[in-house]
Amino acid sequence: MADTPHFLYRIVPTRADMLVSGPTEHEMQVMATHFAHLQKLAADGVVLMAGRTLVAGPDTFGIVVFKAPSLADAEAVMRSDPAIAQGLMHCELFPYRVAVWADGFSLGA
Repeated sequence: MADTPHFLYRIVPTRADMLVSGPTEHEMQVMATHFAHLQKLAADGVVLMAGRTLVAGPDTFGIVVFKAPSLADAEAVMRSDPAIAQGLMHCELFPYRVAVWADGFSLGA
């Protein structure tokens, strides 16, 4: 994994109350496309993992760890996320290095 450039983007809801009072119908639709998008990128071998904290207040955030050939490509991957493209999430991109990865890692492990 050390030879493959990795990146991490952090996302935070634009409307902080979305996870407290609940999402609007529009937000639910965008978040469904966001999740499907990340699943496709994972199936394509781009996304290594994605998830979010389990707090519902202003401290919540999500992260996506993924591979991209360059910083410009990483920016494009991040900006293609429907939650970001449609303004539901603010984002921040970081170069990242996966240092330890469990063999056979899966959600069921």
